[in-house]
Amino acid sequence: MPYEFFLGCALAILVAVTISLYRVLKGPTIIDRIIGVNVIGTKTIAVIVLTGYLFDRVEFFIDIAFLYALINFVGALALSRYFEFKGVEHPGDVL
Repeated sequence: MPYEFFLGCALAILVAVTISLYRVLKGPTIIDRIIGVNVIGTKTIAVIVLTGYLFDRVEFFIDIAFLYALINFVGALALSRYFEFKGVEHPGDVL
């Protein structure tokens, strides 16, 4: 039973990641791309917690998920601040 639940949740998360990946690749602005990467990171955190549940080591995997969430948040914040100060609005303007 837990394996079927895990598989169903993983497939739902995969669909959400695919939609977010489209935003990362085709996003009209660099901020849309950063948000898309952040959403993918959030879905990865959910997969980490589900994996911990599957292997019956939730406490260990929650620590990893918290660390990953912190890195994801700080990375998105740093990129947003960098591109805000740089004044880049369109992906072609980066180079």
